[in-house]
Amino acid sequence: MALSLHIELTDQDLEHFHQAMAAAKQAATHRSAEEIIEAAGKLLAQAQQTRLPDFILQRLLRLDDMIAMLRDEGWALPEEDRQRVLSALVYFCDPKDVIPDHVAVLGFLDDAIMIELCVRELKHELDAYDDFCDFRQQEAERRGLKPEAVGHADWLDSRRNELIERMHRRRERDYGTGYGSSSGYAGGHRSYARTWRPGMFRFA
Repeated sequence: MALSLHIELTDQDLEHFHQAMAAAKQAATHRSAEEIIEAAGKLLAQAQQTRLPDFILQRLLRLDDMIAMLRDEGWALPEEDRQRVLSALVYFCDPKDVIPDHVAVLGFLDDAIMIELCVRELKHELDAYDDFCDFRQQEAERRGLKPEAVGHADWLDSRRNELIERMHRRRERDYGTGYGSSSGYAGGHRSYARTWRPGMFRFA
């Protein structure tokens, strides 16, 4: 019989994770974009070796989306937006965990909480990228193409530019600056059958 648990973290509880993120950013100042992406990818690879609760799986998929945003030739984020995503991912360069990853079931819980905080910060980026991937999939299929083979196609540019501009407007509207923090869980509950993106996470 399944057991359902509800966990609510107060601002005081979350302060530990904010401090961990700040320490990770300071420690990772010398890290290249490739090293940051590789470290986050290693977490995904390790997670795939164990059975994951749905709560954690959903958040690991969003971590995979953040990585895909940086690797996606068609999305090609402007540099300042790219740095925002990289800044959110630097926590995963730090090998120290509140809960060691090898602990069964709960080993990735602290990582899931940190991913949730990153998702809230990058809400508008993830919303825009989801819409871009949906458009690319639909348009590629209409043209008889595979979305993974599209690359940086000219017919994607106008939609990409429109979505990035929308992303900037929403950040500015909600937080008073085009590059401010965001909040809220991006996309809500999504099906595991997502449109194509150059992710690293594979699951049965």
